[in-house]
Amino acid sequence: MTVYERLETTYTGKELELCEKAYEFAKKAHEHQKRASGEDYFVHPCTVAGILLDLGLDAATVAAAFLHDVIEDTPVSEGDLKKEFGEEVLLLVQGVTKLEKIEFTSQEEEQAENFRKLFVAMAKDIRVIIIKLADRLHNMRSLNFLSVERQQRMARETLEIYAPLAGRLGISQIKCELEDLCLKYLEPDFYEYISTNVEERLKEGGGFVEQVIEDVNEMLTESHIKGEVFGRRKHLYSIYRKMKEKGKTLDQIYDLVAIRVIVGTVDECYEILGKIHNKWRPVPGRIKDYIATPKPNLYRSLHTTVVTNYGRVFEIQIRTYEMNHAAEYGIAAHWKYKENKKEVDDLDTRLSWIREVMEWQGGLKDSKEFLNSLKGDIYSSEVLVFTPNGDVISLPKDATPIDFAYAIHSAVGNKCVGAKVNGKIVPLNSTLSVGDVVEIITSQNSKGPSWDWLKIVKNPSARVKIRQFFKRVMKDENAKTGKSMLEEEAKHRGFSLGELLNEESFLFLSSKMSFNSQEEMFASVGYGAVGVNQVIVKLVDYYRKKQPRQEITKYYTVKPEKASSVKVKGMTGILVRFAGCCNPVPGDSIIGFISRGHGVTVHRSDCPNLKHAEDDRLIDVSWIDKVSNVYNAGIKVIGSAQAQILSEVAAAVAELKLEIVSTNGRTDNKTKQVIIDFHIRLNGKDELDRLINKLSQSPKITEVFRTAT
Repeated sequence: MTVYERLETTYTGKELELCEKAYEFAKKAHEHQKRASGEDYFVHPCTVAGILLDLGLDAATVAAAFLHDVIEDTPVSEGDLKKEFGEEVLLLVQGVTKLEKIEFTSQEEEQAENFRKLFVAMAKDIRVIIIKLADRLHNMRSLNFLSVERQQRMARETLEIYAPLAGRLGISQIKCELEDLCLKYLEPDFYEYISTNVEERLKEGGGFVEQVIEDVNEMLTESHIKGEVFGRRKHLYSIYRKMKEKGKTLDQIYDLVAIRVIVGTVDECYEILGKIHNKWRPVPGRIKDYIATPKPNLYRSLHTTVVTNYGRVFEIQIRTYEMNHAAEYGIAAHWKYKENKKEVDDLDTRLSWIREVMEWQGGLKDSKEFLNSLKGDIYSSEVLVFTPNGDVISLPKDATPIDFAYAIHSAVGNKCVGAKVNGKIVPLNSTLSVGDVVEIITSQNSKGPSWDWLKIVKNPSARVKIRQFFKRVMKDENAKTGKSMLEEEAKHRGFSLGELLNEESFLFLSSKMSFNSQEEMFASVGYGAVGVNQVIVKLVDYYRKKQPRQEITKYYTVKPEKASSVKVKGMTGILVRFAGCCNPVPGDSIIGFISRGHGVTVHRSDCPNLKHAEDDRLIDVSWIDKVSNVYNAGIKVIGSAQAQILSEVAAAVAELKLEIVSTNGRTDNKTKQVIIDFHIRLNGKDELDRLINKLSQSPKITEVFRTAT
């Protein structure tokens, strides 16, 4: 049955009219467009709409699925969509449309900002993320037509964000398929090995599974319980993860198939669990009651692992039909059974998590910080603890009472002065265990959280709330600290902050970093939400563009203390400074630049800052034959392992009796190579040449060269 035919069996009246109109509109808009596979592009929105029909979504969502790419990929405008389909469908399409490209410093930053915007759209309407998940699922299904690099990039992004997000929203159908597809492209050999061998194992053990199903069906009949029993193979990624995390081979994993029992009521779930334990011996520690204490995504079921009389181990899951539907469809179940009061309550519970994320994301200026916090928050929580009133609180593994306090409310966390676990007072850095009853002791006289708590808490949202406290309560102090930090960095680069920061330059900076005022900028730097260099580099670049003929010495730190090692046109005693932009050392070819009111600044002859210098301000300088000063020089070292590079450089520097002044490293996102800049203290160019020559012989280092700064 085609997706168009399915519309007629799903909707009637105006809903059917809306979906059919969206189908025809999108078909015409995407006419003549092709996908990377060579098939008609319109196949993609149709498949996305089909996935949403499987999930039971409403007509507006399915209509938006047909139209979700027309704004970006066709001449259709937002105004056209609003006119034809109304505000609701337009807002859904806007939320799903690939986000407008803006200027980012890296692909990582762009991805982070896109996810931040996606969550803003989700908070307005949760259906946006459901369409996005369906869109990503079809793209993953057809990933084989893209380059290997794009396959792995998309698979990694899907595994880190989209799959766990589907799990957090309870849509296990999509989560499991996404994870298996990611494994296929990230670990193709492992995927092939598992998929092939699992199928063989299942064929060999098929008779055993059938026997277990028959035995459980007999139990249902004896108890006069109507239900279904069937075996379901665990998805490949869950098998792969168990092998990786527990260091097991495939032969050591016995629960490749879970027996699922579906009955009518909760009482029947517990009754059949008792009969199963009466027939087969349960494995200690493997009985999980997610009915009494649901998972954070509201998953409910009884899980038990049992052993037969001859040692065969297998897992059984017991749940009601309602629980099974919720486990498969998660938050999407709301639209299929929206007249059901419980589904409405479940929807509100799931949305509360998104609202909480939106609450704390407002306190993060840096989108990368938001993405890192989000990743930590959407992965499954592992510890269920209780309030004194019996309410269940879900926390990450190794969580502390501080995490618990902030999970209750920000105000409770900010006033926390102590904690009791199971009736006993414990340190705030104690690790909580499953089933602990936690009571937080608060005081109105508390001055708030400690900075040390940031090192203790495990929950990303708790960490954000602590930072928000310091940002809000200590705003004036943060502003003073931030201004001082910026002044210091400006001075280090040869400027004063007053030179760099004025009304015009701040408007430029604000357009890049969205500051509302200079005070907000100072506070953001002082609080740590924005790096000092992020601000100063932009201000310096703006200053240079506006005043390209300013004194060259404005652009770097100068060093007057070594003037005695250089003579100017054969004369000594003249005021001489060394340029920090190129760090000349004895043995370098050098030239002087006459700085008005500041004497002569010595540069390396090949310094790029002298390219546009006026000829009449250049003067010959030379090294004095014997010098006793020490100098700083920069080298850049490139390799594949940071620890090995650091070790190699440290050993070579020690052997040559030199000194490392500073290091600064990063990993190139494209090449994945480690790049580390070193500043070395030495006596002259010969020592620098020997160091570079020695490092270039190391097989662990692919490239080493001197830098200008």
